[in-house]
Amino acid sequence: EAIRAFRNTILGETWVETGEAPDWRRLYDRRETWPAGTVPNGGLFLTAGADVQKDRIEVDVWAWGRGLESWLVDHVVIDGGPEHQAGWDALAALLGRTWPHAGGAGLQIARLAVDTGYEAPAVYAWSRRQGFAQVAPVKGVEGFNRSSPVSGPTYVDVTDGGRRLRRGARLWTVAVSTFKAETYRFLRLDRPTGEEVASGAKMPPGTIHLPDWVESEWLKQFVAEQLVTVKTKRGFARLEWQKLRERNEALDTRVYARAAAWIAGADRWSEARWADLEAQLGAGDDDADAPTAAGAVRPLRQVLRRRSVRSSYMG
Repeated sequence: EAIRAFRNTILGETWVETGEAPDWRRLYDRRETWPAGTVPNGGLFLTAGADVQKDRIEVDVWAWGRGLESWLVDHVVIDGGPEHQAGWDALAALLGRTWPHAGGAGLQIARLAVDTGYEAPAVYAWSRRQGFAQVAPVKGVEGFNRSSPVSGPTYVDVTDGGRRLRRGARLWTVAVSTFKAETYRFLRLDRPTGEEVASGAKMPPGTIHLPDWVESEWLKQFVAEQLVTVKTKRGFARLEWQKLRERNEALDTRVYARAAAWIAGADRWSEARWADLEAQLGAGDDDADAPTAAGAVRPLRQVLRRRSVRSSYMG
């Protein structure tokens, strides 16, 4: 209490009741093994989140299945910031790339969410060229909105007279606190033991699967923030996400990829829709634990080489 009073009255700081982020070491220990760059069976479509930085674009590709169970499929670092056209060309190439599975099918990114926080005009310009069926510019805002964590799109291009162009760039607003809290809740889920899985037990909805190629630095970024209660001098309390370490790109890209899944409609799909995806991929319950990758929501034609891209599954 004395320390609290000193910080409040003398230092002029707010008192913070801290919470705990998941332990990255625990996540490291429970990494799973499946062929790098493929999606285990159960993943039915891909989304990706892109974090635009000054000198690079970081992209994480996630597969999603029933109950929002998810698998990290790839981590891509594109060298060069938004001022370099080669970086945008490399990001565009990812939109046409396929991630294969042992059965021969492949999966493209159904929706890519790109953060507009660093260089919005460049993101809008690139998104216009790609089209908005596969690309979603996003803007993160603080606060919780569990009923509708993603809102929009709003049209951001206007004429000289101020009229918004419905064929122009469109922006989705993401309540990042909601998806961060959801991610941490999913990471804390109790999982069945190996024996229970062998006996037919399923992973709980929301389970996050991390591959054995993911390194400690990525895991530290994935849990780089904690949710704290900040009490002001006026006695009000508010929830706030605060960084435990400087780099948090892995958490940010997860949030964007999750928002992309929401935009694609996964939170609202019917049983018939999920069953249709499984039928397309040949991913029924009988072989749900077999290591394979999901097929495409639409037919896939080729695997594109990545240009100006550094991706070695965490290299």
